[in-house]
Amino acid sequence: MIWRWRRENREAALGSGAPNRAIIDIGSNTVRLVVYGGTMRAPTVLLNEKVTAKLGREIAATGRLADEAVALALRGLKRFALLLTDLGVRDVETVATAAVRDAANAPEFLAQLTEIGLTPRVISGEEEALLSAHGVIGAFPDARGIVADLGGGSLELVRVANRTADSASSLPLGTLRLPDHRKGGRADMRKSLDKAIRKDGWDLSGNLPAENGALYLVGGTWRAMAVYAMAARGWPLSDPHGFAIDLESAQALTAALSASESDTLKGRERISSMRAEKLPDAAVLLQALLARLAPEKVVFSSWGLREGLLYDRLPDHTRAQDPLLAGVAVFASQRGAEPTLSTRMAAWTLDAAPARQHGSERLRLAATMLALAAMQIEPNIRQPQAINWALHKRWIGVDGMGRAMLAAAIAANGNQLSLPAEVRALASEEAIEEAVRWGLALRLARRLGAQSRRSLEVSRLVVDDGALVLRLATSHAALFGQPTEKDMKLLAGRLGLGWRVEIVPESEL
Repeated sequence: MIWRWRRENREAALGSGAPNRAIIDIGSNTVRLVVYGGTMRAPTVLLNEKVTAKLGREIAATGRLADEAVALALRGLKRFALLLTDLGVRDVETVATAAVRDAANAPEFLAQLTEIGLTPRVISGEEEALLSAHGVIGAFPDARGIVADLGGGSLELVRVANRTADSASSLPLGTLRLPDHRKGGRADMRKSLDKAIRKDGWDLSGNLPAENGALYLVGGTWRAMAVYAMAARGWPLSDPHGFAIDLESAQALTAALSASESDTLKGRERISSMRAEKLPDAAVLLQALLARLAPEKVVFSSWGLREGLLYDRLPDHTRAQDPLLAGVAVFASQRGAEPTLSTRMAAWTLDAAPARQHGSERLRLAATMLALAAMQIEPNIRQPQAINWALHKRWIGVDGMGRAMLAAAIAANGNQLSLPAEVRALASEEAIEEAVRWGLALRLARRLGAQSRRSLEVSRLVVDDGALVLRLATSHAALFGQPTEKDMKLLAGRLGLGWRVEIVPESEL
Protein backbone atom coordinates (compact mmCIF):
# COMPACT_ATOMS: atom_id res chain seq x y z
CA MET A 1 0.00 0.00 0.00
CA ILE A 2 2.83 2.43 0.88
CA TRP A 3 4.62 1.53 -2.38
CA ARG A 4 1.45 2.15 -4.35
CA TRP A 5 0.91 5.52 -2.61
CA ARG A 6 4.46 6.58 -3.44
CA ARG A 7 4.14 5.50 -7.07
CA GLU A 8 0.83 7.26 -7.59
CA ASN A 9 2.04 10.44 -5.92
CA ARG A 10 5.24 10.40 -7.94
CA GLU A 11 3.21 10.13 -11.16
CA ALA A 12 0.94 12.92 -9.97
CA ALA A 13 3.96 15.10 -9.26
CA LEU A 14 5.31 14.42 -12.72
CA GLY A 15 1.90 15.27 -14.11
CA SER A 16 1.64 14.77 -17.82
CA GLY A 17 5.41 14.57 -18.03
CA ALA A 18 4.98 10.79 -17.95
CA PRO A 19 4.74 9.09 -21.37
CA ASN A 20 1.12 9.02 -22.46
CA ARG A 21 1.00 9.01 -26.25
CA ALA A 22 3.13 7.69 -29.10
CA ILE A 23 3.16 8.02 -32.87
CA ILE A 24 4.93 5.69 -35.26
CA ASP A 25 5.51 7.42 -38.58
CA ILE A 26 6.44 5.06 -41.43
CA GLY A 27 7.86 7.31 -44.12
CA SER A 28 9.70 6.78 -47.38
CA ASN A 29 13.09 7.60 -45.85
CA THR A 30 12.74 6.88 -42.14
CA VAL A 31 10.61 4.90 -39.74
CA ARG A 32 10.26 6.92 -36.57
CA LEU A 33 8.87 6.47 -33.07
CA VAL A 34 8.04 9.56 -31.01
CA VAL A 35 6.72 9.30 -27.45
CA TYR A 36 5.06 12.39 -26.02
CA GLY A 37 4.32 13.71 -22.54
CA GLY A 38 3.23 17.06 -21.21
CA THR A 39 0.20 18.89 -22.46
CA MET A 40 -0.76 17.81 -25.96
CA ARG A 41 -1.23 21.49 -26.90
CA ALA A 42 2.55 21.85 -26.57
CA PRO A 43 3.79 18.28 -26.11
CA THR A 44 7.16 17.32 -24.73
CA VAL A 45 9.13 14.75 -26.73
CA LEU A 46 10.25 12.06 -24.30
CA LEU A 47 11.64 9.64 -26.86
CA ASN A 48 12.49 10.17 -30.53
CA GLU A 49 14.07 7.22 -32.32
CA LYS A 50 14.33 6.49 -36.02
CA VAL A 51 15.49 3.81 -38.44
CA THR A 52 16.69 5.03 -41.84
CA ALA A 53 15.13 2.18 -43.80
CA LYS A 54 14.58 4.05 -47.10
CA LEU A 55 11.44 2.06 -47.83
CA GLY A 56 10.73 4.15 -50.91
CA ARG A 57 14.11 3.86 -52.58
CA GLU A 58 12.94 1.42 -55.30
CA ILE A 59 9.34 2.54 -55.71
CA ALA A 60 9.98 4.55 -58.88
CA ALA A 61 11.94 1.70 -60.51
CA THR A 62 10.08 -1.41 -59.34
CA GLY A 63 6.87 -0.20 -57.71
CA ARG A 64 7.73 -2.24 -54.62
CA LEU A 65 9.22 -1.82 -51.16
CA ALA A 66 12.73 -3.24 -51.32
CA ASP A 67 13.17 -6.50 -49.39
CA GLU A 68 16.22 -5.21 -47.51
CA ALA A 69 14.40 -2.01 -46.59
CA VAL A 70 11.39 -3.97 -45.33
CA ALA A 71 13.62 -6.17 -43.19
CA LEU A 72 15.36 -3.15 -41.68
CA ALA A 73 12.07 -1.38 -41.05
CA LEU A 74 10.53 -4.44 -39.38
CA ARG A 75 13.53 -4.86 -37.14
CA GLY A 76 13.07 -1.30 -35.91
CA LEU A 77 9.30 -1.59 -35.62
CA LYS A 78 9.55 -4.75 -33.48
CA ARG A 79 11.83 -2.82 -31.14
CA PHE A 80 9.38 0.09 -31.07
CA ALA A 81 6.47 -2.20 -30.20
CA LEU A 82 8.44 -3.76 -27.35
CA LEU A 83 9.52 -0.37 -25.99
CA LEU A 84 5.94 0.87 -25.96
CA THR A 85 4.75 -2.24 -24.14
CA ASP A 86 7.44 -1.87 -21.48
CA LEU A 87 6.73 1.86 -21.08
CA GLY A 88 3.03 1.17 -20.69
CA VAL A 89 2.06 3.52 -23.52
CA ARG A 90 -1.32 2.37 -24.79
CA ASP A 91 -2.30 5.31 -26.96
CA VAL A 92 -0.26 4.48 -30.07
CA GLU A 93 -1.03 5.70 -33.58
CA THR A 94 0.80 4.13 -36.51
CA VAL A 95 0.64 5.87 -39.88
CA ALA A 96 2.29 5.13 -43.21
CA THR A 97 2.79 7.63 -46.00
CA ALA A 98 3.94 7.78 -49.64
CA ALA A 99 6.14 4.68 -49.94
CA VAL A 100 3.57 2.32 -48.45
CA ARG A 101 0.57 3.81 -50.22
CA ASP A 102 2.37 3.53 -53.59
CA ALA A 103 3.92 0.08 -53.19
CA ALA A 104 2.48 -3.03 -54.82
CA ASN A 105 3.63 -5.19 -51.91
CA ALA A 106 2.24 -2.87 -49.24
CA PRO A 107 -0.48 -5.36 -48.11
CA GLU A 108 2.16 -7.94 -47.15
CA PHE A 109 4.16 -5.34 -45.24
CA LEU A 110 1.06 -4.08 -43.41
CA ALA A 111 0.10 -7.64 -42.47
CA GLN A 112 3.51 -8.08 -40.84
CA LEU A 113 2.94 -4.91 -38.83
CA THR A 114 -0.35 -6.29 -37.57
CA GLU A 115 1.40 -9.48 -36.49
CA ILE A 116 3.75 -7.53 -34.20
CA GLY A 117 0.82 -5.79 -32.54
CA LEU A 118 0.61 -2.51 -34.45
CA THR A 119 -2.48 -1.10 -36.12
CA PRO A 120 -1.17 0.73 -39.16
CA ARG A 121 -3.17 3.27 -41.14
CA VAL A 122 -2.13 4.27 -44.63
CA ILE A 123 -2.99 7.93 -45.16
CA SER A 124 -3.70 9.50 -48.50
CA GLY A 125 -1.58 12.25 -49.99
CA GLU A 126 -4.29 14.82 -49.32
CA GLU A 127 -4.67 13.70 -45.71
CA GLU A 128 -0.90 13.82 -45.25
CA ALA A 129 -0.87 17.41 -46.55
CA LEU A 130 -3.72 18.45 -44.26
CA LEU A 131 -2.11 16.82 -41.22
CA SER A 132 1.16 18.64 -41.87
CA ALA A 133 -0.78 21.88 -42.25
CA HIS A 134 -2.56 21.27 -38.95
CA GLY A 135 0.83 20.74 -37.31
CA VAL A 136 1.95 24.12 -38.63
CA ILE A 137 -1.28 25.75 -37.44
CA GLY A 138 -0.71 24.23 -34.02
CA ALA A 139 2.77 25.77 -33.87
CA PHE A 140 1.88 29.06 -35.58
CA PRO A 141 -1.79 29.82 -34.83
CA ASP A 142 -1.68 32.91 -37.06
CA ALA A 143 -0.07 31.05 -39.98
CA ARG A 144 -1.03 32.40 -43.40
CA GLY A 145 0.41 31.10 -46.63
CA ILE A 146 1.50 27.72 -47.98
CA VAL A 147 2.83 24.65 -46.15
CA ALA A 148 5.35 22.55 -48.08
CA ASP A 149 6.09 19.20 -46.42
CA LEU A 150 9.01 17.44 -48.11
CA GLY A 151 9.35 13.74 -47.40
CA GLY A 152 11.20 10.94 -49.07
CA GLY A 153 8.43 9.97 -51.46
CA SER A 154 6.32 13.07 -51.89
CA LEU A 155 5.93 16.81 -51.50
CA GLU A 156 2.71 17.95 -49.86
CA LEU A 157 1.43 21.47 -50.52
CA VAL A 158 -1.52 23.05 -48.75
CA ARG A 159 -2.83 26.52 -48.09
CA VAL A 160 -3.31 27.76 -44.49
CA ALA A 161 -5.12 30.82 -43.17
CA ASN A 162 -7.42 31.66 -40.27
CA ARG A 163 -6.48 28.39 -38.50
CA THR A 164 -7.83 26.30 -41.36
CA ALA A 165 -6.27 24.41 -44.25
CA ASP A 166 -7.46 23.72 -47.79
CA SER A 167 -6.25 23.21 -51.39
CA ALA A 168 -4.21 20.19 -50.34
CA SER A 169 -2.13 18.37 -52.92
CA SER A 170 0.49 15.61 -52.91
CA LEU A 171 3.17 15.60 -55.60
CA PRO A 172 5.66 12.77 -56.36
CA LEU A 173 8.60 15.07 -55.64
CA GLY A 174 10.10 13.58 -52.49
CA THR A 175 13.84 13.60 -51.91
CA LEU A 176 14.19 10.01 -53.18
CA ARG A 177 12.58 11.02 -56.47
CA LEU A 178 14.30 14.36 -57.06
CA PRO A 179 17.37 12.80 -58.75
CA ASP A 180 15.08 11.69 -61.60
CA HIS A 181 14.73 15.37 -62.52
CA ARG A 182 18.49 15.92 -62.54
CA LYS A 183 19.33 13.88 -65.60
CA GLY A 184 20.19 16.98 -67.61
CA GLY A 185 22.15 18.49 -64.72
CA ARG A 186 20.94 20.97 -62.15
CA ALA A 187 20.74 23.69 -64.79
CA ASP A 188 17.73 21.89 -66.30
CA MET A 189 16.46 20.46 -63.02
CA ARG A 190 14.52 23.54 -61.99
CA LYS A 191 12.65 23.62 -65.32
CA SER A 192 11.78 19.96 -64.93
CA LEU A 193 10.52 20.50 -61.38
CA ASP A 194 8.50 23.55 -62.35
CA LYS A 195 6.91 21.51 -65.13
CA ALA A 196 6.14 18.70 -62.69
CA ILE A 197 4.49 21.13 -60.27
CA ARG A 198 2.32 22.51 -63.07
CA LYS A 199 1.50 19.05 -64.40
CA ASP A 200 0.24 17.87 -61.03
CA GLY A 201 -2.20 20.73 -60.78
CA TRP A 202 -0.55 22.92 -58.19
CA ASP A 203 -0.96 26.21 -60.07
CA LEU A 204 -2.02 28.93 -57.67
CA SER A 205 -1.96 31.83 -60.12
CA GLY A 206 -5.10 33.84 -59.60
CA ASN A 207 -6.01 31.95 -56.43
CA LEU A 208 -3.71 33.47 -53.84
CA PRO A 209 -4.53 36.83 -52.27
CA ALA A 210 -2.45 39.84 -53.29
CA GLU A 211 -0.20 39.24 -50.28
CA ASN A 212 1.06 35.69 -50.54
CA GLY A 213 1.95 35.17 -46.89
CA ALA A 214 4.70 32.80 -45.77
CA LEU A 215 6.02 29.53 -47.10
CA TYR A 216 6.21 27.10 -44.16
CA LEU A 217 8.75 24.34 -44.74
CA VAL A 218 8.21 21.00 -42.98
CA GLY A 219 10.52 17.98 -43.10
CA GLY A 220 13.99 16.88 -42.07
CA THR A 221 15.73 18.02 -45.26
CA TRP A 222 14.25 21.51 -44.95
CA ARG A 223 15.37 21.63 -41.30
CA ALA A 224 18.91 20.71 -42.38
CA MET A 225 18.70 23.64 -44.79
CA ALA A 226 17.71 25.88 -41.88
CA VAL A 227 20.69 24.64 -39.85
CA TYR A 228 22.97 25.53 -42.77
CA ALA A 229 21.44 29.01 -43.05
CA MET A 230 21.64 29.61 -39.30
CA ALA A 231 25.32 28.73 -39.23
CA ALA A 232 26.01 30.93 -42.27
CA ARG A 233 24.59 34.00 -40.60
CA GLY A 234 25.92 33.24 -37.10
CA TRP A 235 22.42 32.86 -35.66
CA PRO A 236 22.70 32.57 -31.86
CA LEU A 237 19.81 30.11 -31.47
CA SER A 238 20.16 26.35 -31.90
CA ASP A 239 16.61 25.29 -32.77
CA PRO A 240 15.63 25.58 -36.45
CA HIS A 241 11.95 25.64 -35.52
CA GLY A 242 10.56 29.09 -36.19
CA PHE A 243 13.69 30.30 -37.99
CA ALA A 244 12.52 32.72 -40.69
CA ILE A 245 14.19 34.48 -43.61
CA ASP A 246 12.85 36.92 -46.18
CA LEU A 247 12.39 36.02 -49.84
CA GLU A 248 15.67 37.57 -50.98
CA SER A 249 17.62 35.65 -48.33
CA ALA A 250 15.82 32.44 -49.26
CA GLN A 251 16.76 32.91 -52.91
CA ALA A 252 20.40 33.47 -51.96
CA LEU A 253 20.33 30.37 -49.74
CA THR A 254 18.94 28.13 -52.49
CA ALA A 255 21.45 29.51 -54.99
CA ALA A 256 24.34 28.65 -52.68
CA LEU A 257 23.09 25.17 -51.83
CA SER A 258 22.06 24.22 -55.37
CA ALA A 259 25.62 24.99 -56.50
CA SER A 260 27.12 22.90 -53.69
CA GLU A 261 28.21 19.30 -53.77
CA SER A 262 26.95 16.81 -51.23
CA ASP A 263 30.46 15.85 -50.14
CA THR A 264 31.24 19.44 -49.12
CA LEU A 265 28.11 19.53 -46.94
CA LYS A 266 28.72 16.26 -45.11
CA GLY A 267 31.26 17.76 -42.76
CA ARG A 268 28.84 20.42 -41.57
CA GLU A 269 27.96 20.25 -37.90
CA ARG A 270 24.40 19.07 -37.20
CA ILE A 271 23.80 18.01 -40.82
CA SER A 272 23.71 14.23 -41.27
CA SER A 273 25.24 12.53 -44.29
CA MET A 274 21.78 11.54 -45.50
CA ARG A 275 20.51 15.13 -45.35
CA ALA A 276 23.70 16.49 -46.90
CA GLU A 277 23.16 14.18 -49.85
CA LYS A 278 19.65 15.56 -50.41
CA LEU A 279 20.25 19.27 -49.79
CA PRO A 280 21.40 20.43 -53.26
CA ASP A 281 18.41 18.82 -54.99
CA ALA A 282 16.04 20.12 -52.32
CA ALA A 283 17.47 23.61 -52.87
CA VAL A 284 16.57 23.42 -56.56
CA LEU A 285 13.06 22.34 -55.62
CA LEU A 286 12.77 25.27 -53.25
CA GLN A 287 13.94 27.60 -56.02
CA ALA A 288 11.03 26.41 -58.14
CA LEU A 289 8.58 26.89 -55.27
CA LEU A 290 9.87 30.38 -54.50
CA ALA A 291 9.54 31.41 -58.14
CA ARG A 292 5.97 30.11 -58.32
CA LEU A 293 4.67 31.25 -54.92
CA ALA A 294 6.70 34.45 -54.27
CA PRO A 295 6.13 34.27 -50.49
CA GLU A 296 6.81 37.20 -48.19
CA LYS A 297 9.11 35.00 -46.12
CA VAL A 298 10.16 31.42 -45.51
CA VAL A 299 9.53 29.86 -42.08
CA PHE A 300 11.00 26.52 -41.02
CA SER A 301 8.72 24.37 -38.88
CA SER A 302 9.64 21.32 -36.82
CA TRP A 303 5.95 20.66 -36.37
CA GLY A 304 4.29 18.72 -39.15
CA LEU A 305 2.39 15.50 -39.68
CA ARG A 306 2.95 13.94 -36.26
CA GLU A 307 2.03 17.12 -34.41
CA GLY A 308 -0.95 17.47 -36.75
CA LEU A 309 -2.15 14.06 -35.56
CA LEU A 310 -1.94 15.32 -31.97
CA TYR A 311 -3.60 18.64 -32.79
CA ASP A 312 -6.50 17.00 -34.62
CA ARG A 313 -7.53 15.06 -31.52
CA LEU A 314 -7.64 18.10 -29.25
CA PRO A 315 -11.00 19.57 -28.24
CA ASP A 316 -11.68 23.06 -29.54
CA HIS A 317 -11.03 24.74 -26.20
CA THR A 318 -7.59 23.13 -25.98
CA ARG A 319 -6.71 24.10 -29.55
CA ALA A 320 -7.54 27.68 -28.61
CA GLN A 321 -4.89 27.69 -25.87
CA ASP A 322 -1.75 29.71 -26.42
CA PRO A 323 0.96 27.12 -27.24
CA LEU A 324 3.74 29.09 -25.54
CA LEU A 325 1.84 29.45 -22.28
CA ALA A 326 0.61 25.85 -22.41
CA GLY A 327 4.14 24.52 -22.73
CA VAL A 328 5.77 26.88 -20.25
CA ALA A 329 3.05 26.26 -17.64
CA VAL A 330 3.71 22.50 -17.58
CA PHE A 331 7.49 22.97 -17.63
CA ALA A 332 7.45 25.53 -14.81
CA SER A 333 4.96 23.67 -12.63
CA GLN A 334 7.14 20.55 -12.77
CA ARG A 335 9.91 22.76 -11.34
CA GLY A 336 7.98 24.19 -8.43
CA ALA A 337 6.43 27.29 -10.06
CA GLU A 338 2.68 26.90 -10.08
CA PRO A 339 0.85 28.82 -12.83
CA THR A 340 -1.59 30.32 -10.29
CA LEU A 341 1.24 31.99 -8.38
CA SER A 342 2.81 33.22 -11.62
CA THR A 343 -0.49 34.68 -12.72
CA ARG A 344 -0.93 36.51 -9.40
CA MET A 345 2.57 37.96 -9.60
CA ALA A 346 2.11 39.01 -13.21
CA ALA A 347 -1.10 40.80 -12.18
CA TRP A 348 0.61 42.43 -9.17
CA THR A 349 3.37 43.91 -11.35
CA LEU A 350 1.10 44.93 -14.24
CA ASP A 351 0.74 48.61 -13.42
CA ALA A 352 4.45 49.21 -12.87
CA ALA A 353 5.93 47.06 -15.63
CA PRO A 354 3.37 46.08 -18.27
CA ALA A 355 4.09 44.78 -21.74
CA ARG A 356 4.41 47.85 -23.90
CA GLN A 357 5.68 48.39 -27.42
CA HIS A 358 7.86 45.33 -27.88
CA GLY A 359 6.46 42.53 -25.75
CA SER A 360 3.01 41.18 -24.98
CA GLU A 361 1.18 40.11 -21.86
CA ARG A 362 1.40 36.46 -22.92
CA LEU A 363 5.17 36.81 -23.21
CA ARG A 364 5.39 38.61 -19.86
CA LEU A 365 3.41 35.83 -18.18
CA ALA A 366 5.66 33.20 -19.77
CA ALA A 367 8.70 35.11 -18.49
CA THR A 368 7.18 35.21 -15.02
CA MET A 369 6.64 31.45 -14.96
CA LEU A 370 10.16 30.68 -16.19
CA ALA A 371 11.75 33.18 -13.81
CA LEU A 372 9.98 31.66 -10.81
CA ALA A 373 10.98 28.16 -11.94
CA ALA A 374 14.58 29.35 -12.24
CA MET A 375 14.62 30.23 -8.54
CA GLN A 376 14.54 26.50 -7.80
CA ILE A 377 17.96 26.09 -9.43
CA GLU A 378 21.08 26.30 -7.27
CA PRO A 379 22.37 29.90 -7.33
CA ASN A 380 25.80 29.07 -8.77
CA ILE A 381 24.31 27.62 -11.96
CA ARG A 382 20.99 29.46 -12.04
CA GLN A 383 21.53 32.21 -14.59
CA PRO A 384 23.21 30.27 -17.44
CA GLN A 385 20.78 27.38 -17.11
CA ALA A 386 17.70 29.61 -17.04
CA ILE A 387 18.93 31.67 -20.00
CA ASN A 388 19.44 28.41 -21.88
CA TRP A 389 15.81 27.54 -21.14
CA ALA A 390 14.73 30.82 -22.70
CA LEU A 391 16.97 30.69 -25.74
CA HIS A 392 17.33 27.05 -26.67
CA LYS A 393 14.41 24.99 -25.38
CA ARG A 394 11.85 24.25 -28.07
CA TRP A 395 9.11 26.64 -27.07
CA ILE A 396 6.24 26.97 -29.50
CA GLY A 397 4.81 30.34 -30.46
CA VAL A 398 7.79 32.60 -29.76
CA ASP A 399 10.36 34.18 -32.09
CA GLY A 400 13.99 35.18 -31.53
CA MET A 401 13.14 38.58 -30.07
CA GLY A 402 10.65 36.97 -27.70
CA ARG A 403 13.27 34.49 -26.54
CA ALA A 404 15.69 37.33 -25.85
CA MET A 405 13.05 39.12 -23.80
CA LEU A 406 12.36 35.95 -21.80
CA ALA A 407 16.08 35.65 -21.07
CA ALA A 408 16.41 39.32 -20.08
CA ALA A 409 13.45 39.12 -17.70
CA ILE A 410 14.77 35.93 -16.09
CA ALA A 411 18.20 37.47 -15.58
CA ALA A 412 16.80 40.70 -14.12
CA ASN A 413 14.67 38.70 -11.70
CA GLY A 414 17.99 37.49 -10.29
CA ASN A 415 19.44 41.03 -10.43
CA GLN A 416 21.80 39.99 -13.20
CA LEU A 417 21.74 42.93 -15.61
CA SER A 418 24.79 42.02 -17.67
CA LEU A 419 23.41 39.89 -20.50
CA PRO A 420 25.23 37.53 -22.87
CA ALA A 421 25.93 38.82 -26.37
CA GLU A 422 23.63 36.18 -27.88
CA VAL A 423 20.68 37.74 -26.05
CA ARG A 424 21.46 41.25 -27.25
CA ALA A 425 21.92 39.98 -30.82
CA LEU A 426 18.27 38.91 -30.96
CA ALA A 427 16.45 42.05 -29.79
CA SER A 428 16.78 45.81 -29.70
CA GLU A 429 17.99 47.62 -26.59
CA GLU A 430 14.46 49.01 -26.14
CA ALA A 431 12.92 45.52 -26.16
CA ILE A 432 15.52 44.20 -23.73
CA GLU A 433 14.97 47.16 -21.40
CA GLU A 434 11.24 46.47 -21.37
CA ALA A 435 11.91 42.88 -20.35
CA VAL A 436 14.45 43.91 -17.71
CA ARG A 437 11.70 45.98 -16.09
CA TRP A 438 9.45 42.91 -16.04
CA GLY A 439 12.16 40.98 -14.24
CA LEU A 440 12.91 43.71 -11.68
CA ALA A 441 9.21 44.12 -10.88
CA LEU A 442 8.91 40.37 -10.42
CA ARG A 443 11.96 40.44 -8.14
CA LEU A 444 10.20 42.96 -5.94
CA ALA A 445 6.98 40.92 -5.90
CA ARG A 446 8.83 37.71 -5.15
CA ARG A 447 11.02 39.05 -2.36
CA LEU A 448 8.42 41.26 -0.69
CA GLY A 449 6.74 38.38 1.14
CA ALA A 450 8.76 35.32 0.17
CA GLN A 451 6.23 34.51 -2.58
CA SER A 452 3.39 34.13 -0.06
CA ARG A 453 -0.10 34.61 -1.39
CA ARG A 454 -0.95 36.82 1.59
CA SER A 455 1.81 39.31 0.76
CA LEU A 456 0.24 39.92 -2.64
CA GLU A 457 -3.18 40.42 -1.07
CA VAL A 458 -2.02 43.08 1.41
CA SER A 459 0.01 45.17 -1.02
CA ARG A 460 -0.25 47.03 -4.30
CA LEU A 461 2.40 48.31 -6.69
CA VAL A 462 1.25 51.24 -8.81
CA VAL A 463 2.54 54.24 -10.69
CA ASP A 464 0.86 57.34 -9.25
CA ASP A 465 1.59 60.98 -9.98
CA GLY A 466 4.96 60.25 -11.56
CA ALA A 467 6.20 57.96 -8.79
CA LEU A 468 6.45 54.24 -8.18
CA VAL A 469 4.28 53.59 -5.13
CA LEU A 470 4.24 50.50 -2.91
CA ARG A 471 1.08 50.43 -0.79
CA LEU A 472 1.17 48.11 2.21
CA ALA A 473 -1.57 47.21 4.63
CA THR A 474 -0.90 48.41 8.18
CA SER A 475 -0.86 44.82 9.38
CA HIS A 476 2.07 44.08 7.08
CA ALA A 477 4.06 47.31 7.26
CA ALA A 478 7.06 45.36 8.51
CA LEU A 479 7.36 43.69 5.12
CA PHE A 480 9.10 46.84 3.96
CA GLY A 481 12.59 45.82 4.92
CA GLN A 482 16.00 46.66 3.55
CA PRO A 483 15.81 44.15 0.64
CA THR A 484 12.46 45.62 -0.41
CA GLU A 485 13.87 49.14 -0.30
CA LYS A 486 16.74 48.10 -2.56
CA ASP A 487 14.35 46.46 -5.02
CA MET A 488 12.11 49.54 -5.08
CA LYS A 489 15.05 51.83 -5.79
CA LEU A 490 16.35 49.58 -8.54
CA LEU A 491 12.99 49.31 -10.34
CA ALA A 492 12.16 52.99 -9.94
CA GLY A 493 15.56 53.89 -11.37
CA ARG A 494 14.96 51.79 -14.49
CA LEU A 495 11.53 53.39 -14.87
CA GLY A 496 12.95 56.88 -14.43
CA LEU A 497 10.58 57.56 -11.53
CA GLY A 498 10.76 58.58 -7.91
CA TRP A 499 9.37 56.17 -5.35
CA ARG A 500 7.60 56.05 -2.02
CA VAL A 501 5.87 53.65 0.35
CA GLU A 502 2.36 54.21 1.72
CA ILE A 503 1.08 52.35 4.78
CA VAL A 504 -2.73 52.21 4.67
CA PRO A 505 -5.58 50.14 6.13
CA GLU A 506 -6.16 46.97 4.16
CA SER A 507 -9.62 48.22 3.18
CA GLU A 508 -8.01 51.12 1.29
CA LEU A 509 -5.71 49.09 -0.89
